[in-house]
Amino acid sequence: MLWPWLTHWIAASLLSSVGAQYSSDQCNWRGSGLSHESHQQDVEQVYLRCSQGSLEWLYPTGALVVNLRPNTEPPPGGGPSPGPQACIKARADSQGAQVYVERAGQLRLLLGEGQQGARVQCFSLAEGALFVEAVSRRDVGRETLAFQYELVNSPSVWTLSHPYLGADTASCKHCSDEEVLMAVCTSDIVGRGRIRGEKSSLSPVADYHSVSMELTRLFRQKGGMFARSGARGRGLSITLIAPLPCGVGAERKGEELLVTGAIHFGEAWLGCTRRYRDFLKLYRAAQETGSNPCHMETD
Repeated sequence: MLWPWLTHWIAASLLSSVGAQYSSDQCNWRGSGLSHESHQQDVEQVYLRCSQGSLEWLYPTGALVVNLRPNTEPPPGGGPSPGPQACIKARADSQGAQVYVERAGQLRLLLGEGQQGARVQCFSLAEGALFVEAVSRRDVGRETLAFQYELVNSPSVWTLSHPYLGADTASCKHCSDEEVLMAVCTSDIVGRGRIRGEKSSLSPVADYHSVSMELTRLFRQKGGMFARSGARGRGLSITLIAPLPCGVGAERKGEELLVTGAIHFGEAWLGCTRRYRDFLKLYRAAQETGSNPCHMETD
């Protein structure tokens, strides 16, 4: 059941762009509800056009309509796909507002105020915009609604893609030669090293566990997530999250592996792996035939 005043807010926001505010870098937005004090039922439009970023709303009053407009490339292949997906993760201390997805004039609750800091919530951008409603209070206080967001296209077949989009159906697929070479070019994390152990209790998602590794070389990392403890990452200990069905440690503990992975909300997720000696053969053969999609120092 949609409250009458919420219907008015949604209609007004769709018919008018007056007062719309854009984030300075179009990835992150930070604003204050104090500007709504004289007219508590204002709806402010927010446009975010990056594949990831954040929103921080101090002293929430009124409401925000958050339009996520991804600047991402469609997945290769041209086949049918569910379209872009979005995931949001509220900050642990986030409070003062509730987050909905608007669908055909109805609001579906995505994050209630009591769920702030809970597990990541995902939805399809085809459902519509996010509607962020301030919780009515006599005293606004020092509350802040804050969350991170990530936008992704339909899941890729060669990696975990975004694990939160399919957390209930964790699976482990052996990457083909082409998928391994592509993962080396496009992954957030690329390294070589050995698995030291696995733990099931540290994973934030059901059906996944944590895999600890000691690297002998860190070829690439996104955002400097792992501090380098030695030359080229030698001796660096890292932890990645992987599907339980993989059994990575049981089969390959002690062997030197090529490891790739993705970073989502500050967590590292395991992608394609291959015995490093086998990867070197594959990589050099691709170089000889000119089919290698990118260059990497393998020594």
